[in-house]
Amino acid sequence: MEPTPDDLIAGLVRLLDIEEIDTDLYRGARNPGGVGRVFGGQVIAQALQAAQRSIGGEKIAHSLHAYFMRPGDEQHPIVYRVVRDFAGRSFANARVIAMQRGQAILNMAASFQLPENGLAHQDAMPEVLPPEALPTDRELRETMQDRIPEKFRRLFLRARPIEIRPVEAEHWSDPTKRAPLQHGWFRAVAPIGDDMTLHRAILAYASDMMLLGTCMLPHGIHWMMDQVQTASLDHALWLHEPFRADDWLLYQTDSPWAGHARGFNRGRFFSRDGRLVASVAQEGLVRVRE
Repeated sequence: MEPTPDDLIAGLVRLLDIEEIDTDLYRGARNPGGVGRVFGGQVIAQALQAAQRSIGGEKIAHSLHAYFMRPGDEQHPIVYRVVRDFAGRSFANARVIAMQRGQAILNMAASFQLPENGLAHQDAMPEVLPPEALPTDRELRETMQDRIPEKFRRLFLRARPIEIRPVEAEHWSDPTKRAPLQHGWFRAVAPIGDDMTLHRAILAYASDMMLLGTCMLPHGIHWMMDQVQTASLDHALWLHEPFRADDWLLYQTDSPWAGHARGFNRGRFFSRDGRLVASVAQEGLVRVRE
């Protein structure tokens, strides 16, 4: 039976609602039904939740910088150790170590700020079709499921808590070489309440989607090809303005460089009313075998 949007969001909230084991020590649940490698966005979002729980108070997360060291295993939960390095009047900093079976899989540093006013400017929002004029990526996937390798088909077609409406043709459906630039509308598939720490965690979760594939666009390859090996190496996120993850957000990604089996990718999230609410940068492994 197909899960409802409310079921999907309840599952995502449970996944990101980490359990406190001890002071500054948390456990993140495994993704039910997951197989193989943990999605990088899950580890980033759970680590951010751990940092937000430990810092607490009125300071708001405004940036995080993470390094992936080992792939996570979907068969096991993840333990997060938080070290609170600094707590000033305006800013606070924390480090998070994500571990599985005694080994670190991710290191992250996060910074928090007490809200204040200051100078303001931003880039203009790109002019693209609105989400109502675009099909969902689920609809696109269902039209081409016969072209998807059998080993990816179940993952490819499963219902997801984040709805994506791509503006351009997805690179896995059209491997034509093109400029390293893409746009997609994102939102949670059902309301998620007013806990803004959860909205930030869900954006952190979604920020790992669509990003690494951008550097592959000029080369006509994608992650489902047998000869292509990909993995996130690091991930940085800056949270600029308040937003809701259950309202439409436009995600624009580009890639100014790739080389030496690595690709560098950037992303920007805009709210429906044109505000630049977050920026992302990531370098990933992109290895093409003979």
